[in-house]
Amino acid sequence: MKKIAYILIAGLMMGNAQALDLKGLGDVVNKVRGDSSVGDNSAVSNLTDKEANDGLKLALNQGVTKAVDVLGATDGFMGNKEVKIPLPDSLKKVEKGMRLVGMGDQADELVLKMNRAAEQAVPEAKTLLVNAVKQMSLADVKGILTGPQDAATQYFRKATSTDMAAKFLPVVQKATANVQLADTYNKYAEMGSKFGVVKKENANINQYVTQKALDGVYLMVAKEEAAIRQDPMGQASNLLKKVFGAAK
Repeated sequence: MKKIAYILIAGLMMGNAQALDLKGLGDVVNKVRGDSSVGDNSAVSNLTDKEANDGLKLALNQGVTKAVDVLGATDGFMGNKEVKIPLPDSLKKVEKGMRLVGMGDQADELVLKMNRAAEQAVPEAKTLLVNAVKQMSLADVKGILTGPQDAATQYFRKATSTDMAAKFLPVVQKATANVQLADTYNKYAEMGSKFGVVKKENANINQYVTQKALDGVYLMVAKEEAAIRQDPMGQASNLLKKVFGAAK
């Protein structure tokens, strides 16, 4: 235990964790606005409000369902380098030293437990995301269609992040319970946060995993939405083809 503590303290003093760099929805704004670079916008202007509303909601429902199904499967996080949850930065900085002193198995166990925790928590997101789509107003729809590239991601974050974190946290806590390195990290990271050497959101392993899981969900939803907009003719719904095909 003392050996773990010394290594953790050294790691905590090396700096703060870096924020996850999220990707946007892709190149959708010009397509929706019908800018000259992507062609005539007459087809877009001919869409009714109902078509735009139903088309976007169908697209988002399709995107969130696929994203949750992919991430919620075994290795949904662990096997995907875009969303795989690494050790907290303070531990990553001393990981090599941990392995040199025989603590590699503990590091590997924590990484596996963190990613399995995220995979187990993600199914809790589906109902919240689907409800957010149902509650979307016409103004929200238009804001997403004509807004910035990450407009849908912003909408979901605003509408679901608080409730989703509350749903995820108990699942994560259960999955990481009795992991020795996690318990020791929590003890010393909390001390480090008081002195400003660890970000508050990284001072507890469960909060860290919960946030990374949220980031993973929003990233994958964004990727699914981008794919639908980029290739509407590849989608099964005639409405999707009409709405997003008109935006090309």
